[in-house]
Amino acid sequence: MAASPSILLIGAGELGTAVLESLVAHPKRNGGSIAIFLRQSSISSQDPTKKTQNDRLKSLGAAFEAGDLANDSAEQLAGVFKKYHTVISCSGFGLPPGTQVKLTQAVLQAKARRYLPWQWGIDYDAVGGGSAQDLFDEQLRVRSLLRSQRDTDWIIVSTGLFTSFLFLPAFGVVDLQRRKLRALGSWDARLSLTTAADIGRMAAEVAYDPRDVSRQVVYIAGDTVTYARVAELVEGRFGGEWTREVWDVESLKEKLRERPDDGMLKYTNVWAVGRGVAWDMERTLNAQRGVELQGLESYLKEMPDL
Repeated sequence: MAASPSILLIGAGELGTAVLESLVAHPKRNGGSIAIFLRQSSISSQDPTKKTQNDRLKSLGAAFEAGDLANDSAEQLAGVFKKYHTVISCSGFGLPPGTQVKLTQAVLQAKARRYLPWQWGIDYDAVGGGSAQDLFDEQLRVRSLLRSQRDTDWIIVSTGLFTSFLFLPAFGVVDLQRRKLRALGSWDARLSLTTAADIGRMAAEVAYDPRDVSRQVVYIAGDTVTYARVAELVEGRFGGEWTREVWDVESLKEKLRERPDDGMLKYTNVWAVGRGVAWDMERTLNAQRGVELQGLESYLKEMPDL
């Protein structure tokens, strides 16, 4: 068996850690170094929580590469990236506009052999340009850059909504404390969901066992459900009285006109429109490869009681 490729993970938050754990445990891994790209301040931090996290990453066999996604130039980033066969970006939230394009330019300058960009989410091609969430236009520019070249292979993994996001009160669908359940668009509208741990599993799968997956968008999901099914499962899991509401497209557009800088409201508007946010389970890479991911009902069973 050939040695596994060297891999650079960008970021070590919830997703980065999940990807690292899955890379380390993947049955087709055969050696091959794994490093994590972090700010120098994070690597050398004396904060007890940060030190514990770093020790955990090291215990899994990861080395560290120092750099700054926000402030380093594409040329500086490329100088680091060129040492690795595969670059996997697990850092996206909270970065300045333009960072994902710069990161992609750096990967292409470095002529990395394979790139998994920060596109873990919905199908931005289907969403299209000019959506309520202006950050998504940058994701389309990343896709255009990747498609316009031939040196670097790339795989975009569309995951749908991170399952935990469903329970953020600010997103609006499930508000556990206020016992409110909402549909974005309509109760019959669908959305696909995947846990961070399962995204990590499938990222490792395509990194170490790409087979015929190359220069394309693939789809994964632990579940694809209607908002009505979400409400049914939540009520069944926690019991008691719940209030149901529909946030339709027009009312959400009006809210966004009133609060144009509300980032979470931008996301909510995109899901209410409903393009590119759901796919049939049979279409998913995990279904095609016989990899069972965690569905919503199972996820709910693991949540603490209210």
